[in-house]
Amino acid sequence: MGSRGHIVVVGGGIIGVTSAWYLSRDGWQVTVIDQGEIGRACSYGNCGLVCPSHVLPLTEPGAFKAALTAMLTPNSPFRIQPRLDPALWSWLWNFAKRCNKRSMLSAAHAIQALLTSTLREYEWLVSEQDVACEWQKKGLLFPYLSPQAFESYAATNSLLTEVFQEPARKLSTQQAIELEPTLKDSIAGAWFYEHDAHLRPDRLIASLQTQVEQRGGAFLEQCKFKGLQTQEGRIDAIETSHGILTGDRFLFATGAWAPMLNEHLGCKIPIQPGKGYSITMPRPNRCPNIPMIFPEHRVAVTPMLSGYRLGSIMEFVGYDESIRPERLELLRTGAQHYLHEPLGKPELETWYGWRPMTYDGLPVIDRSPRWNNAWVAAGHNMLGLTLAPVTARLVTELIGAETPHLDPTPYGLARFQ
Repeated sequence: MGSRGHIVVVGGGIIGVTSAWYLSRDGWQVTVIDQGEIGRACSYGNCGLVCPSHVLPLTEPGAFKAALTAMLTPNSPFRIQPRLDPALWSWLWNFAKRCNKRSMLSAAHAIQALLTSTLREYEWLVSEQDVACEWQKKGLLFPYLSPQAFESYAATNSLLTEVFQEPARKLSTQQAIELEPTLKDSIAGAWFYEHDAHLRPDRLIASLQTQVEQRGGAFLEQCKFKGLQTQEGRIDAIETSHGILTGDRFLFATGAWAPMLNEHLGCKIPIQPGKGYSITMPRPNRCPNIPMIFPEHRVAVTPMLSGYRLGSIMEFVGYDESIRPERLELLRTGAQHYLHEPLGKPELETWYGWRPMTYDGLPVIDRSPRWNNAWVAAGHNMLGLTLAPVTARLVTELIGAETPHLDPTPYGLARFQ
């Protein structure tokens, strides 16, 4: 049992579970609730990449125009389902306004502060805290088919090198194949980020959960949030499908569902669910050693110690729960362009998850403006797994009224009001 008080964490994904680990280590008694199973939503089937190279947000100059072009392209990895949804169109308008270099660089500096911290946290968790997650630090490859697309990435690499000190190594076709022999010789070349890492997300969550439980923490599944019991600017308890849960502090880490709490928390959390897909299978006989992203086809490949995963796609289709076969086929056919043996057999699991996308590319890590004992940690876009440890550390510092190890201002709710 903790000695500092009781914290209820609403949301049992990677952000909620990692936060529970840090909070319990800091002396809090923790109860985590989830409307489904712990760690089974967007945290479960993602590609497991931990990417200090992913400094730039999606709001790059020209990104909105490219998105519109993709919408009109059959079988595009990017898709928006046209519908009468004011929140979606407001989100897209705000996204479009930020697709300029000034906004991109501002967000990128805030993202890099998190990325720098989170890599140190992960290495500490794995090396000193016995967190088991199939951690491998083998870098990340960006192979290209088109010589023009391959060469055009040089401008992005120059920006990342000069402004963010995050360079990639440019590899010719032969150099790329020498580094990763599973690549076909039809590639034009590749860019290699040496400092990136990868892990198995479900193993990470299971390991963290076990350690929290060993410290006296509790996890409640199929436990739906229903409302708040409050007085004088504080939350006393939350109402759930399992009954009333009292607490001294409350953390809302609900990912793509965060906007549904706007009225309860007295704030605006403009998150749209960005649907992604993955296929998990055994490692093929000729299995890559290094994770890869194929930018021209928007497909990621992750060789884990105990399996192999293809993933990606971005769909703005609301909270749609279907798994569309043609979207999965884009993953298979995309990988076939690059790899001698792109698929393992049999396919063990097909999956979808809703990434919590903010229009400025930054997460929300802040206290509720209405309640002085409630915090929000959500909106991590495509970097939830990457940023989980730094978010958890920052949340723990804020809840414990400690001096935060980095400036939390860029991740505040005030930017949306």
